[in-house]
Amino acid sequence: MPISENTRGALLMIGSMAAFTLNDTFIKSVAPDLSLFQAILIRGFMTTVLLAVFALSQGVQRIVIGRADWKMIGLRTGADIFATYCFLMALFNMPIASVTAILQSLPLVITLAGAVFFGEKVGWRRYGAILIGFGGVLLIIRPGAAAFDMFSIYALAAVGFVVVRDLSTRRLSRDVPSASVALINAAAIMAMGGIGTLVEGWQPVETAVLGRLAGAALFLIGGYLLSIMVMRVGEISVVAPFRYTALVWAIVTGILVFGEIPDTLTLIGSAIVVGMGIYTFYREGRLRRQLAANPAPRG
Repeated sequence: MPISENTRGALLMIGSMAAFTLNDTFIKSVAPDLSLFQAILIRGFMTTVLLAVFALSQGVQRIVIGRADWKMIGLRTGADIFATYCFLMALFNMPIASVTAILQSLPLVITLAGAVFFGEKVGWRRYGAILIGFGGVLLIIRPGAAAFDMFSIYALAAVGFVVVRDLSTRRLSRDVPSASVALINAAAIMAMGGIGTLVEGWQPVETAVLGRLAGAALFLIGGYLLSIMVMRVGEISVVAPFRYTALVWAIVTGILVFGEIPDTLTLIGSAIVVGMGIYTFYREGRLRRQLAANPAPRG
């Protein structure tokens, strides 16, 4: 019996989140052996090569992009450089489940930013969900508690930079190839790692560490490809909530690989963030269906 488009989309989203989380797991595992910038440089080089091969396989031999799109790509790339740095600083120094849980507030922040910067209509229910979701984030980071430190700020800053990245992506023309944007992005992050390494210096890299970085690069590309496939099947309102399986993967890998067991408040905060995110997806899907059933009259 063939599976439905929504089921296929849900499975692809679960696979995408698993791949991204395994990338995070591999990259976090090299923290005792490498500096942050050296890890970024090596993984970035591997990712750039893999993306270049993928872009060529898709027939993207020459990049033709307009000036306005280059501005958006520049903004997107700059935001992603800072997002990568902040996220990895947090990941290297915090439990993987806590960092992942904070990142799950992203849909809530994007909904709020869309309302503020693009005038997208957001009702009081979704504003309420955003407020409650931020309360969940506060339970995870606990300002003023012993567990709160500078690395929690890095995780929050990563969310902010990812929002800028995603909103600038929305402004790109539809004819700009995704593979080209990803390749430019990967090359810029690799360059950032190279510049940082010049300052920090280079240390010998063991074969086992290279293998883990190769694993991180492969899973990063796998997550990227699966996320593209997700957007092409199923209803977004049905498929999107499965992005929160990233938190399940992070909790499992945190326990099995790093021996990190989330405390009760972190689990409660994570549940609140996930619950409000799913509610936001539900409301957005319902509003889209209402608009489709009752389109506004044209003058």
